[in-house]
Parts: sequence; C-alpha cells; structure tokens
Amino acid sequence: MRIVFRADASVQIGTGHVMRCLTLAEELRRQGHQCAFICRDHKGHLADLIAQKGFELHLLAMPEQTDKLVKNQQAPAYTDWLGVPWQADAEQTRQILLQHKVDWLVVDHYALDAHWERQTAQAVCQIMVIDDLADREHDCAVLLDQNLGRAVSDYYQRVPLSCKKLIGPQYSLLRPEFAEFRPASLERRRTSELKRILISLGGVDRTNVTGQVLDAFSNITLPSDTELDIIMGTAAPYLDAVKQQAFDLPFQATVNVSVSDMAERMCRADLAIGSAGGTAWERCCLGLPSVLIVVAENQISGSDALVRAGAALTPERDKPLSLALTMVLERLSTRTNLSRITGAAESVTDGNGAPRVCCVLQEIAKGGYE
Repeated sequence: MRIVFRADASVQIGTGHVMRCLTLAEELRRQGHQCAFICRDHKGHLADLIAQKGFELHLLAMPEQTDKLVKNQQAPAYTDWLGVPWQADAEQTRQILLQHKVDWLVVDHYALDAHWERQTAQAVCQIMVIDDLADREHDCAVLLDQNLGRAVSDYYQRVPLSCKKLIGPQYSLLRPEFAEFRPASLERRRTSELKRILISLGGVDRTNVTGQVLDAFSNITLPSDTELDIIMGTAAPYLDAVKQQAFDLPFQATVNVSVSDMAERMCRADLAIGSAGGTAWERCCLGLPSVLIVVAENQISGSDALVRAGAALTPERDKPLSLALTMVLERLSTRTNLSRITGAAESVTDGNGAPRVCCVLQEIAKGGYE
C-alpha cells in the first residue's frame, strides 16, 4: 500500500501530531508499505526529521503574507493553525496525491474537517482521521481517537455510519521501544523510590512551562541525591534559559535536547512531570507515575480522565504552580503511592496500538471489514 500523511508541526501547534504519524508510518514501513508526508512550511516544522527517517516529504509553501484567516461558525476551532484557507490547502494536497495511486490518506490536523476531506477524497482510495477533540464532522473510513475516557458515541453523527472507529488508549501510537521496555520498567517499579525525575513538557514548550516547573523545584526540599532529567526540543524558544535554571538548582539537573532514547529514560525514571498529550500514553505503557501539567485547553479532558483512573496526578490548576507542584510531590514521596499509580497506569495501554491500527488499514484495503 501507499499511505500519505497530512500533518503539521510548528511553534504554535507543537510536534505531537507529526510525531505520532511518524510512529504509524514507521510501523507501516516495517510491514512493507510505502509512506509519504505532506506538511506546511510553518516555523518549527519537522521536515528535517521526516527526511532523516527516510520518508518522502512534500513541503507546502507558506504565503508571503499571512492574513488572519476569517472564521465562521462552522469552521474548526483551530482554523488559524493551517496558515492558509482550507480550500487552498485541500487543492494543494490533492495535486500531490494525484501524482500516485494512494491507498490511504491519514489526516491528523485540528484545523481540518469533513469539508477538506471531501475535497481530497477523489484523489485517494480511503481516508483515515486521527482526532482528539470530537468537536467536528469527518468524512472518513477510519477514525482514531486514542484518548482515555473517549466513547464511540462521542462520534455519533460526526462520521459516516460505515466508519470504523478505533477508540481508546489500546490504539495509542507508540514507538515499538515502549512495548519492548515495558517488562523491565514494570519490574523495577516494584522497589522504586522517588530519586530520578523526568521533566518533559513537549518538543516546543513555547510558554516555558519547563521554566515554571524548575522555579518550583528551586523552592522544594529534596534529598541531595535527587536527579532531574529535563528533556527539550531544538525548537524550544526558552532552551538556553532553562539550561541556566538547571545549572543553578541545588541538586543534579541535566538538560537533554531531542533525545532518541526516551523509552529508556522513562524506564530509569521514578516519576515524570509532563504534559497530558501523546507522551502520557508512553508513560502509562511503562507504568511510570506522572504529574500531568495541562499546557493546552485540548489536554484538559485527557488529563482529567487519567487522574480519575488513578494513573496520574495533576497540580490544582487554581493554585500557583510552585505551591501546587510541591503539594503533589509530597503525596508521591512514599513508595506506596508510587506503586498505586504504577498499577493503574500500566493497565491503560500495552504499547501495541500502532500494529493494531496497521492491521485495520490492511484489512480494509483488502475488503476485510464491512
């Protein structure tokens, strides 16, 4: 099969949409399929990473002057993430798709909906949509929403009746190393203590939440042998400032940029402080207790669902982060509380979502699903 992905990364959007599409693309390639990407040339795009991984890439140009896009009541809430009118984006995408026979177009973009999908549908055999919001209509054969607490009924009247709906964290798109490290990670948590803390607030962190977290640590009393493993992306605008903050902390704190061994780092960590985006499922797969910090409005429901399931804690959002984070860390200072969260987190996902999704795409392409 030939599969084309339409997803964007930028300072505004973040990196999560492209990263999970890369995970699915790599799994499809392992199973013998050909994958390509169509991305817009936003500031903070991941075109270099996509190319480094060996995928064909079509980079859509940004207009010389980007006027503020006019929204109407029917437009997706994130329309301005696209950078151009959806009609122009759909036509540019369609022209690329027509160059080859495309079995699947995978769309992962909050600014796109059924209108865009219908305009590109004639250039492909089938469309799959990856969504987290359940806030707009889609015209697709497969809908993937990997969020905990999401129900099939959330997409009633938003997708065709024939649409195959893949709902829940069992379909979360994780790289294979997370499933590989899962047994070792769960085993070491039987005796873990709060000594090594992983901090990762996304590949961009444009509002410097990492800096706010480190401000909190400057006022928290921790054992002298505590280690902070701080992960950031090369496009993070506050990277240098965070490095200085880490240097000034009273215990060992290391800033690591664009790491390729996240699964191993999570396996070695006793606690993670991170966003409620896609990396939440990585942490769950490894049973890593987490403090979730909501960095975007679209993360609130996912964060709340994980907290209700006992798979994570979150600082009270109506309190200053420094105070709220201190209170959470006090609750996590005991092995009993860490173990309780591990037990709940590991039951959320086993890390094999990408192979499951690939199987569905292959079966539909062969006519195996009604």
